[in-house]
Amino acid sequence: MLDGPSLLKTIFKSGLGVPLFLLLILGMMTLPLPPFMLDVLFSFNIALSLVIILATIYALRPLDFAVFPTLLLVATLMRLALNIASTRVVLLHGHEGSQAAGRVIEAFGHVVIGGNYAVGVVVFTIFIIINFVVITKGAGRVSEVSARFTLDAMPGKQMAIDADLNAGLINQEEAKLRRSEVAQEADFYGSMDGASKFVRGDAVAGILILIINLLGGIIIGMLQHHMNFSDAVAAYALLTIGDGIVAQIPALLLSTASAILVTRVSSSQRMTDQLVAQLFRTPQPLFVAAGILTVMGMVPGMPHFAFWLLAIIAGGAGWMLWRQQQAARQVVTATAAAEITPATAAAAAESKEIGWDDVLPVDSLGLEVGYRLIPLVDRQQGGQLLSRIKGVRRKLSQELGFLLPSVHIRDNLELPPNTYRITLMGVHVSQAEAYVDKELAINPGQVFGPLRGVECKDPAFGLDAVWIEVTQRDHAQSLGYTVVDTATVVATHLNSVMQKHAWELIGHEEVQQLVNQLARTQARLVESLMPSPVSLSLLLRILQNLLRENIPIRDLRSICEALADTAQRTQDVDTLTAHVRVALSRMIVQSVAGDQNEIAVITLEPELEQLLLQSVQQARSNGGTDSDAVLEPGLAERLRRSLSEAASRMEMTGKEAVLLVSMGVRSMLARFARYSLPGLTVLAYNEIPDNRKVTIFATAGR
Repeated sequence: MLDGPSLLKTIFKSGLGVPLFLLLILGMMTLPLPPFMLDVLFSFNIALSLVIILATIYALRPLDFAVFPTLLLVATLMRLALNIASTRVVLLHGHEGSQAAGRVIEAFGHVVIGGNYAVGVVVFTIFIIINFVVITKGAGRVSEVSARFTLDAMPGKQMAIDADLNAGLINQEEAKLRRSEVAQEADFYGSMDGASKFVRGDAVAGILILIINLLGGIIIGMLQHHMNFSDAVAAYALLTIGDGIVAQIPALLLSTASAILVTRVSSSQRMTDQLVAQLFRTPQPLFVAAGILTVMGMVPGMPHFAFWLLAIIAGGAGWMLWRQQQAARQVVTATAAAEITPATAAAAAESKEIGWDDVLPVDSLGLEVGYRLIPLVDRQQGGQLLSRIKGVRRKLSQELGFLLPSVHIRDNLELPPNTYRITLMGVHVSQAEAYVDKELAINPGQVFGPLRGVECKDPAFGLDAVWIEVTQRDHAQSLGYTVVDTATVVATHLNSVMQKHAWELIGHEEVQQLVNQLARTQARLVESLMPSPVSLSLLLRILQNLLRENIPIRDLRSICEALADTAQRTQDVDTLTAHVRVALSRMIVQSVAGDQNEIAVITLEPELEQLLLQSVQQARSNGGTDSDAVLEPGLAERLRRSLSEAASRMEMTGKEAVLLVSMGVRSMLARFARYSLPGLTVLAYNEIPDNRKVTIFATAGR
C-alpha cells in the first residue's frame, strides 16, 4: 500500500500531476467552495510557499532549483484562483458574520490586525509596499541584469570549456555536461526575468482585488442585505482585508524566494554555512560592534539593558572566535615544527661520510613556485594544480605516443612570491607570474571593453591578458574575455612547454618501453629490426626528429616497417626520417589540412630550389648530412622575408601555412623554418597522399 509521498510521486511520474493540479485551479475559479475547503487550500498555499523558500535557501546554486520559474507561475496562479474563490464566498455570505469565509480569514482578520479594519488597511498597505516596491522590484531588476550578463558571457564560457578540453583538464563527457549547464543557466535566468513579471503583476492584482472586494461588499451589503453603511464597512472590510493579508503572506514568501535565488552565487556550501563563514571570518567587527553598542547604552534615555545585553553577546562571540583562531595558529605552528624535525635530523647527520645517495639526479621536468603559490600545489588548502598537471600529462602522452616524465614540484624561496618557473633537465626554460586569489582574463582577439587588473601576456600563447579579481569573472566574460583560474593557467603553460620540448623528454628508457609494447603484438617485426640493422640509439634519434616537428609517434608499427625497408641500405638519420615521414604522410597531412581534400601550399621558384638542392648535395659530398647544409646570409634573409609575406597572406585567408618542396631540401628548410618562421609547416612532394589535391597559393623566390 502506498503512503502519501509515494502516491504523490507516482501521480507526478505518470504525468498526471500537473494536469490534475491545473484542473483543481480551474475548479477553484469556477465552482463555489465551502469555508472548510477554503481553510485547507489557504493553509496549503502558505505551506507550499514555506517549502519553496526553504528549498531556495538550501540550494547550493540556482540551477539546483531550475524548476523554480515554472513553480512560481503555478503558485501565483493558484493564489489568484484562491482570491477568486474567497471573493465569491465573502461577497455571498459576508453579511452572515466573520466565520462566513472560513477560520483562516477570520483568524487573520481578528488576530493579525486586531479586528480593526483601519489597522488592517495600513498593515495590508505595508505588505504591498514591501512586496511590490522593495522585494519584487529588486528581484526583477536582478533577474533582468543576470539574464543579460549570462547571455553576453556565454561565448566566453564556451571558449573556457574548449580551452580546458584542449588542455586535457576535462574529458568529452565533462565538457558536454558543462556546455549543457551553460545553456541551462542562460535559460534559467531568462525564465526568471519573465517570472518576476508574474510576481509584480500579482502584487498589483492584490491591490485591485482588495479595492474591488471592499467596494463590492459595501454595495451588496447596503443594497441586497439592507445594511447601513457602517455595518457594511465593518463586516466586509474585515473579511476583505483578512483575505488580502492571507494572500499577501505567501506572495511575500515567494517574492523573497525569487530574490534569494537570483542573488545567490553558486557555491559548494549551503547559504547558512556561507553566511557564518563570511560574516564571522574575523573577530574585529564583533569587537567594534560591542564597543559601539556599549557607548550607545550609556546615552541617557536609551534602553540600557537591551544595548548592553547585545554588547555582551557581540563581545563574547568575538572572543570565542579569537580563541578559535589562536588555537588554529598553534596547530599550524606545531605542524611546521614537526616538518622541521626531519630537516634538523638531516643536519645532525652531516658529520657522516657522504656517498652516491647524496648526489641527486637532475629532474627531467620541474616546476618551482614562489611561496605565495604554494596553496596551488597543497591539496589540504584546496590546491587543484596537481590534478590538473596529471590530466595534462595523460592527454599529452596519449597524443604524442609515449609516457611523459612526471613533473617534480618544489617551492623556491629565491623566486619572487608570485612567480613560478619551469625547468628542463635542471635548466630554466620558462618563467611567469600568477596570483592565487585572482583569475586570468585572456583577450582572444576581439573584446568589447577594458578590464581593471594586472596586465600581462598569457604565458602559454603570448596573448594580451589581465589578472582580475574573482568577482569580475562574469563581467569579463560578458566583454568577450576567456577567463581561466590560476591552476589552469599554470597547467596550460606547462602543457605548452612539454609539447615544445617533447623531443628532449624522450630517452632510451622510453624507447625501450615502446619497443617492448610493440613486441607483444609484432614480435617478428621487432626481431627483424632490432638490434640490427636499427639500434636503440638510432631509433631514438629518428623519433626525436619526428617529435621535433610535432609529429606524434603513436603509430610505431608504421615507423618500424618503414625502417625495416630502408635501414638495410643506409644508416643516415635524415634519410631514414624522410622515409618514415612518407609512411606517416596521411597522419601528417591530416594534422595540417584536416579532412579537406584540397591543400593550399607555398612553393619555391625552380631556380631557388635547384640552388638549395646543390647546397645539400655539397654538404653530403663533404661527408655531412642534409642538416649540415648552410645558406648564404643574404639569401637566407631574402628567403625568410619572402616566405613570411606569403605565409601571412595565407593565414589571413584562414589557411594553414604550408611550404611544399622536393624531398632533398625538405630537411634543411624545415630546420630553417623552425628557427626563422615558427608556424610554417614544410612538406615534401612525396608526402602528399594520392587522395589529396594541391593548389599553389603563392611562390616564394629570391
